[in-house]
Amino acid sequence: MKNTFGSSVSITLFGESHGEAVGAVLDGLAPGITVDEEFIRAQMEKRRSLSEISTPRKESDEVRIISGVFNGKTTGTPITVLIENQNTKSADYSQLRTVVRPGHADYTAYEKYHGYSDPRGGGHFSGRITAGLVATGAIALDALRKKGIYVATHIKRLAKISDRDFNFERIDEDICELDQKSFGVLDDTAAEQMISEVKNTQRDGDSVGGILESCIVGLPSGVGEPWFDTLEGVLSHILFSIPAIKGVEFGDGFALADMRGSESNDEFCVSDGEVITKTNRMGGILGGISNAMPITVRCAVKPTPSIFKEQNTVDIDRMENTPLSIKGRHDPAVVHRARVVVDSAIALALADMLALRFGTDWLSEVEK
Repeated sequence: MKNTFGSSVSITLFGESHGEAVGAVLDGLAPGITVDEEFIRAQMEKRRSLSEISTPRKESDEVRIISGVFNGKTTGTPITVLIENQNTKSADYSQLRTVVRPGHADYTAYEKYHGYSDPRGGGHFSGRITAGLVATGAIALDALRKKGIYVATHIKRLAKISDRDFNFERIDEDICELDQKSFGVLDDTAAEQMISEVKNTQRDGDSVGGILESCIVGLPSGVGEPWFDTLEGVLSHILFSIPAIKGVEFGDGFALADMRGSESNDEFCVSDGEVITKTNRMGGILGGISNAMPITVRCAVKPTPSIFKEQNTVDIDRMENTPLSIKGRHDPAVVHRARVVVDSAIALALADMLALRFGTDWLSEVEK
């Protein structure tokens, strides 16, 4: 099994959806970094269920830091966070021991672990496991902010309803605005339409997906490696670990395929004594390395696979076809809850790459 990401700063995820707890171990982070537990709570709140358009499953998501922090500062040793599961209804999954759900990892988990994986609530493959990623990601996000590096994500599209683009002339205001919102959309009218569409989908017993768009501002130039550890490659690696993510693109992404070079190339110029590009179609990355322009990345989030409409599947014990009507508590959409997971994943990847580029103590607040 491979549950660890990162070379210098690494995160290991553990737990199952209906087990006693989920959590994470964050290792390699420099000593002397402030751990703001209020900020961690605020980040966890963004991941929690919104009662009207999310699963009825309510978890307190109280984060216990059981190692690696002393007197509010990182010690440099592994940080372990523990989040108890308190609101489980495992009986809802009793029929799913051998009946695999379409769109879920039930069948592939059965094949990989020979039937020994925990099927309750998706087990180790559940979005519930991202709680530990968000808790540790909050520590990384806060450390990055102190270095002038900011990460923000909004719901760019949900069910064909689009939010406005980031305004990079007032990006600080956009980031601050998103920080205060539980439903991360910049245009309030678009947010109302999206929420209405999720409710309509929920009434139909169905689900809906969307696109999350993230920006990274303040990242210095020179971060990333050519070929196999490019900045896009490392970020894509951790983003694709998020269960609902099925597509990732940077800058203008696939739209570049329809352009000529004269359209796609970002021309350089000098502004206020710094080299910048007039456009940013490459999303702030050239040759796999940051160029100090804002980095833009979009993630395609699939519709939640647990739907209440009857579907066709198989009973892998009996090896026969069977209809399936899913019971339990499920999200009609996860895109709004996934945006803080994306922020957290990006922050953890950046912490690792910055440590590799500038040294393990670069994020530390300790005077050198």
